[in-house]
Amino acid sequence: MKIMKTNRILLIAVFSFCFSVLADSQNTIGKLDDLGRIALNTWVPDQIEYMPATSKSNLENKLSQIATRYGMGASELLPRFIITANVVIQSKDITSTAPPMHALTVDITIYIGDGIEGKVFASTTVSGKGVGENETKAYTAALRSLDPANKNIQKFMEEGKRKIIAYYNSRCDIIIKEAQMLESQNRFDEAIYVLMCIPDVCLDCYNKAMDAVGPVFQNKIDWECKAKVNVARNVWSAGLNYNAANKAAEFLASIDPEAACFNDAVALTAEIAKRVKEIDGREWDFILKKEIDLERDRIKAWRDVGISWGTHQPQNVVYKSLW
Repeated sequence: MKIMKTNRILLIAVFSFCFSVLADSQNTIGKLDDLGRIALNTWVPDQIEYMPATSKSNLENKLSQIATRYGMGASELLPRFIITANVVIQSKDITSTAPPMHALTVDITIYIGDGIEGKVFASTTVSGKGVGENETKAYTAALRSLDPANKNIQKFMEEGKRKIIAYYNSRCDIIIKEAQMLESQNRFDEAIYVLMCIPDVCLDCYNKAMDAVGPVFQNKIDWECKAKVNVARNVWSAGLNYNAANKAAEFLASIDPEAACFNDAVALTAEIAKRVKEIDGREWDFILKKEIDLERDRIKAWRDVGISWGTHQPQNVVYKSLW
């Protein structure tokens, strides 16, 4: 069975691991993976005025709780979109109680946006008050006003999702062309990663990605097959003995049975086995994998390509403030 004949079925299965988000026809959130979903990375900049270090950590936790509640938990593989906040102190007082207490009134504005370009997609402001034995405790108490269940925060999250979906829809052709450019440079894994990151709620763009991933993956395994057969042949030719045969097998073993040059790998394997028998008097027990379960192994391979590429990239994203 050729990959191209099962392209759409396989791609739907591949992307089924991606995510569920709030939309007109989607009201539940399922288990999420790192690719193919809308993910918000929590980021609190250092320049928030008068914010103690402990309070910064508390604010980061609050933002993470909000993102997770609405199915948009952070992903190191998808660093572009962020949820962040700015805190402005409106009043600062010392109470007349015994002992005296610190009292703060703050406005906490939270943002969803493109942290790389510094573009805001959604924002909302929550006012909070906090009282504590010292200013740090008062600040921390004020941050408790960020309740993930707050209806304004829910509307804010839904608006942020809509804007991110619009981002993908408006840039879809650019994203597809980027993947095609990467493919033309033999950067197949990166191209697959780019395509698989498109959320399935962006239906038109998602369908275009589905049409594109299959051929990219096929070109990947075809290109790798040629390279591995050439290396295996050179390794074998350099030794022409049992050890050389085993070294060649290390390259042949990882060739995908659906690759266009798989018959070349079969022919080389037969050639090596015959020669080993002639010169060494024993059977060479290497057997090429000739069949795969397209409903299981292939799907896992597609998924793993994108995740593996993203996982091994250096984390050098620099975020911009959204206010």
